[in-house]
Amino acid sequence: MTDRHAAYPTGLKGTPTRHRALRRRMEAPGIVVAPGCYDCITARLVEVSGFDAAYVTGSGVSMSALGAPDMGALSFGEILDRVWRICDSVSIPVIADADTGYGGPLNVIRTMREFERAGVSAVQLEDQEWPKKCGHEPGRKVASSREMEQRIKAAADARVDADVMIVARTDAIASEGFEAALERAARYREAGADILFVEAPPSEADLARVPKRLGAPCLANMVEGGRTPVLPFPQLEQLGFKLAIYPNSLTRLFARVGQDLLGSLKSTGNTAAMANQMLDHGQLWSLFENERWQALEKRFQS
Repeated sequence: MTDRHAAYPTGLKGTPTRHRALRRRMEAPGIVVAPGCYDCITARLVEVSGFDAAYVTGSGVSMSALGAPDMGALSFGEILDRVWRICDSVSIPVIADADTGYGGPLNVIRTMREFERAGVSAVQLEDQEWPKKCGHEPGRKVASSREMEQRIKAAADARVDADVMIVARTDAIASEGFEAALERAARYREAGADILFVEAPPSEADLARVPKRLGAPCLANMVEGGRTPVLPFPQLEQLGFKLAIYPNSLTRLFARVGQDLLGSLKSTGNTAAMANQMLDHGQLWSLFENERWQALEKRFQS
């Protein structure tokens, strides 16, 4: 990025520095906290709130793009379009949920290459069979560990920038037990995963076992109302986790606040009861760097 680009809105800046920043942050002491986002509004909120990274949640994108739950209905093209737009709207590193890679090894290669081109700094792959399901819902089926290892190897081979990381998620606890899930995660590390994600440990004690047993960078998935206890991220850091995601927090809150607002509008005839909870016009436009966009436009006006 040249000096003149420093005045550009965040989304118009280059991405290689983001990849390096996330890898270095993961290698440094402390924990990386990445709240979930599903569009440019939520991504911008994550950035302006001062977080290290944003996590593109597949369930949130499925709900916002399709009006459908996280059951595998979201296609590769649909998630890729959203990922491109999110990466282009922020300057912080973006971690993105790529489900199972959307097919066989060739599909995984394409997914990895396209996500990297879009600006993703860490790509998450999971070991479920397709169609996948939400990690906190029943009925999940996992592929063989060898199949997942091949997904990881294909993704590692496909990436161009070595700073782009691979997150390997296993959903094996539900069907094979906790010990089997840990064994899978260890094999995924050997296959080339940079970050390990054991989905849905049922207790705090089980959570603590994950980083202690694996001895590698591990992710904690904090889903309110899910199968895993939601702990403060400083406590997760004490347990040994390097990355904490909160994939559905904004989705759940926005849905609830939206219901309240629309219910109030329908019953009272206006939005006055909740007006003081809204951003004003200037605050909303500032969220999207209005001044920078206007300054950029003026540079090229005749």
